[in-house]
Amino acid sequence: MEFLLRDGKGKDFLFPVNPEEVTISRQKGLDTVNILSSGEFDFPQGDKVKEISFASFFPKTFDESFCRGSKDDLPDPQTAMNKLNEFLALKTPLRFIISETAVNVPVFVASHNSTFRGGEPGDVYFEITLRTWRELKVVKTAGGSQGKTATANKKPRVDLKEKSKTYVVKPGDSLSKIAKLELGNSSAWNKIYQLNKKVIGSNQNAIKPGQKLVLP
Repeated sequence: MEFLLRDGKGKDFLFPVNPEEVTISRQKGLDTVNILSSGEFDFPQGDKVKEISFASFFPKTFDESFCRGSKDDLPDPQTAMNKLNEFLALKTPLRFIISETAVNVPVFVASHNSTFRGGEPGDVYFEITLRTWRELKVVKTAGGSQGKTATANKKPRVDLKEKSKTYVVKPGDSLSKIAKLELGNSSAWNKIYQLNKKVIGSNQNAIKPGQKLVLP
């Protein structure tokens, strides 16, 4: 099994010592929206970018019992750390591959830390975190010959407009009864009538079962 990063030119950077473990973090993507006095609501927006992290070291001296590749392939530890610094600064993705597994994904180097330990001169220990990369796709939008584009994964807007409340008239109802029941004040019947004149007609007492009234 080999751990390597491959650049856009197809050149491989082989980690000479396999890590003891690899952590792959996955999370559900959520957009949190605060809707006035109703509090916070979470809206699923797909998976978040995955993080892959592991720790290992660059040995100063080749040891076939734990080193991958050949003695000639073993990089100088400081040169190897400088290479990781170059990867960290890249604006184009690399490909992270673990042979003999299904891990073969485009990534960016998100961070890495170096450690020099006493008693092990020349060896450099490191921790590295990779973040998987996804291409931002675009689609054509309708309307106009300008060929406007929009991102395919653009998040839908959350409709925060307050929707009108309605009430369906029941047998025995009156406007004052509805006002008392729905608005807490029977004298507010005229507000209901003014909003529903076209439905009720000129006689405010002539409401009929089944009519749908808009409430203020």
